[in-house]
Amino acid sequence: MVLQKRPAGAVIWGYGTSGATVTVTLCQHQETIMRKVTAVKTCSNSWMVILDPMKAGGPYEVVAEQTFRGRNFTLRVHDVLFGDVWLCSGQSNMQMTVSQIFNATSELSNTAAYQSVRILSVSLVQAEQELEDLAEVDLRWSKPTSENLGHGNFEYMSAMCWLFGRYLHDTLRYPIGLVSSSWGGTPIEAWSSGRSLKACGVPKRGFILSDSVAGPSERSVLWNAMIHPLCNMTLKGVIWYQGESNVNFNKDLYNCTFPALIEDWRQTFHHGSHGQTERLFPFGFVQLSSALTSVASDDGFPQIRWHQTADFGYVPNLRMPNTFMAVAMDLCDRTSPFGSIHPRDKQTVAYRLHLGARAVAYGEKLTFQGPLPEKIELSAVKGLLNITYSQQIQVQRQDDKIFEISCCDDHQCKWLPAPMNTFSTQTLALSISSCRGTPVALRYAWTTWPCEYKWCPLYHPSSALPAPPFIAFITNQMRANHRLLSDLVAV
Repeated sequence: MVLQKRPAGAVIWGYGTSGATVTVTLCQHQETIMRKVTAVKTCSNSWMVILDPMKAGGPYEVVAEQTFRGRNFTLRVHDVLFGDVWLCSGQSNMQMTVSQIFNATSELSNTAAYQSVRILSVSLVQAEQELEDLAEVDLRWSKPTSENLGHGNFEYMSAMCWLFGRYLHDTLRYPIGLVSSSWGGTPIEAWSSGRSLKACGVPKRGFILSDSVAGPSERSVLWNAMIHPLCNMTLKGVIWYQGESNVNFNKDLYNCTFPALIEDWRQTFHHGSHGQTERLFPFGFVQLSSALTSVASDDGFPQIRWHQTADFGYVPNLRMPNTFMAVAMDLCDRTSPFGSIHPRDKQTVAYRLHLGARAVAYGEKLTFQGPLPEKIELSAVKGLLNITYSQQIQVQRQDDKIFEISCCDDHQCKWLPAPMNTFSTQTLALSISSCRGTPVALRYAWTTWPCEYKWCPLYHPSSALPAPPFIAFITNQMRANHRLLSDLVAV
C-alpha cells in the first residue's frame, strides 16, 4: 500500500461496531511514530483518522485496534509506504493491460526496479446509488509482478496507469501508488455524478446508444460504484483516458460534461478527504488517438478531441485549470489485434502524459505540449496564410491536406485544403489560392486519422511532441494565444 505523503495527511478509514473506539497506530521497527484515536459513528458504522503529514519512504506498519465493551479487534497492514497516489480511470484504452501493448514480454519482465510502485485495481461494478465502500477489488494493494500486470486482456491492472507511474518513479525516486478504476466501452455519463450531468443539461432519458457504447451507459452507475467509494482517499492527482464512447453519444455536450466531471471529482475528493486532497488537484488526460472507421462522417473524433480541451485547443485553460494533456493522434495502430481504436503504443502516450504531470503537478520547467498557433496573418495578395507558433517547430514533412480553410462565398462555406508552403523555425505559410471567396477559419488535423504512426507534419524539435489539432477564426491579423474557436466546429 502507498499512502499520500506530505504536505497532505493520509486519510485512513474503515468500518466497525457503532460506538466503539478505534486506535490507529503507525509503527516502524516496532517504534510508534504516531497514534490517532477516534470513535465509530453511530449513523454509518464508519470511522476515519487523518495521519500527520509524512515524508516519502517506508516501510511502515499501520495497526487499527477496535475496542468495544472490553473486547478488542486488531487489524494490521504491513509494508506501507508514503509517496504520491494517483487514480487512473476511463474506458478500454485505460483498461488495456501490459500483456496487450508493444514489447509486452520485455515490459512484464521489467518490474524488479519498481517494487516501491504499488498497484490496486477496482472490480467492474455498477450501482444505482452512491456506494460508501468498494463492493469488490480485482487486485488488492500489491507490488508489481508479471502476473498481475499481464493478467489478461482488459482486466486487472491498466498498462497506461502502470507506465505513467513508472515514468514518474524514474523522475521522483520515491514511492508511487496507482489505483486503477476503468471499464471499456463506457461513456462519460456513467462516470459522472448526477450533479455534474444536471449542470450540463444532460437528458435523463431518450438517448440513442451508438455501437461505440459497449459497457454500462446509465447515468452515474460507475461514479456510484467505482469512484465515489474512493473519495475519502488522499490523492496527488488523476489521469483519464476516455471519449471514444462519446463520439456518437452526447458528443456536443462533451465540452461541458468533461470539465464538469473534473470539477465535481475535485470537489468530492477534497470534501471526502476533509481537505487533504487539494481542491484543484492535478488532472491529466489523453486526447483521443486515431481509429479506422466506416462511418461516413469524419467529424466525431476531431470534435471530441476539441471538446476535451473545453474548446480551447490546449490545457490548462480558464475552464480547465491545473490540467495536462497528452496528444495521441499520431500513435495510430492499423494492425492492432484489439482493433485500431486500441493502439498498442501505450509507452509513448504514458511518457507524454508524465511530462505534463512533471510540469503541472510538480512544477518542473520543461516542454510538455507541442507547438500552438500564436498568430495567424492573412496575406491575400500573395495567396498565403502565415502562422506563427508559440514554440519552435519541426516540419517533419510537407502535407497538402492536413491544414484546411473554411472558404465562404455567397453565404456558403466549404472546407478546402491549404497546402503547406514555406516554413522557418517558428513560422509556417499555407497556400490558400484554392479559395476564390473569403477565408474565415483554419483548422489542423481535423480528421479521425490525421497521419500515420509518428508521422504528422508538425512536432516540437527537441521533445518530439506533436502539434495538437486546432480550429480558429481568420482575421487580417489574429492572435491565437487566447481561446481559439468554438462556433465553427460544426461548419
